[in-house]
Amino acid sequence: MSLRRHILNHSLRLVEKPLLARAGDPVALRAMFERKARFWFRPPRGSHFSSEVIDGVPVCWALGKDVPARKAAAVILYLHGGGYVFGSSRTHRAMLARLSGLSGVAACLPDYRLAPEHAFPAALEDALAVYIELSAEREVIIGGDSAGGGLALALLGEILRHGLRPPRGVFCFSPLTDMTFSGDSMASNADADVLLPVARAGELAEMYLQGSSARDPRASPLLASLRGAPPVWITAGDTEILLDDTRRMAARLRADRVRVTEVIAHDLPHVWPIFGPLLPEACRTLEDVAKWISSLSRPQGDS
Repeated sequence: MSLRRHILNHSLRLVEKPLLARAGDPVALRAMFERKARFWFRPPRGSHFSSEVIDGVPVCWALGKDVPARKAAAVILYLHGGGYVFGSSRTHRAMLARLSGLSGVAACLPDYRLAPEHAFPAALEDALAVYIELSAEREVIIGGDSAGGGLALALLGEILRHGLRPPRGVFCFSPLTDMTFSGDSMASNADADVLLPVARAGELAEMYLQGSSARDPRASPLLASLRGAPPVWITAGDTEILLDDTRRMAARLRADRVRVTEVIAHDLPHVWPIFGPLLPEACRTLEDVAKWISSLSRPQGDS
């Protein structure tokens, strides 16, 4: 593990975790994340971005250098994290431009509706609307991180439930898969997690669910039936409070006979791939995902 990992973990524990623990106003939290993302998360040279509206949902296209135009045959549909309350395509587009360059696949990042202004299942409705439009003409690889990782898996469940054309694959960084927060790591890693304050979990869930059941599979994909799903690549750090969300999700997928690549990394922070190129481990993880995307075969029945 790199020296930069130690420095980053120390900085996150000292500065960012206390900020998240006391942040109150969602609007202020969003603005803070946007400012920091502009400063810390820089896209590779030659990346390019454009905006569009797909079925009423604003999206950002992120393309790495020399990646073909977004009318190519395949696309990454990426759902950003932020507890369903903050985050946007702007906070995550640098990471997706890097992944686009590594994989040769254009990335589409929806700005789905956020809580508390828009309660569950608004985010899922937006993700499904964009997916239906993209999948009509392209093969889609779905991705997401944190809450967006949970949203990606919930979207997969809805696609299967409605009998829609399946994606080529799904990948998730540190996904939130259980809105009941029943995983043992929520307690056992509460101190070890350098970024996420466990005390805020229930509050974020209340803002998102607003009376809906946390056991709804559309909110907690850990409880969804995913039989018939394409390959899934999923990762988390072993010190994260959401570690068991990944471990249990991988076990659930295997029980549904889904081909799973589960990667548990040592002592890396929540959603570490977003820190590339500041963190060597972030770059390596994105390279691994790009190779996995390239290895995916076309779903059966596709032309």
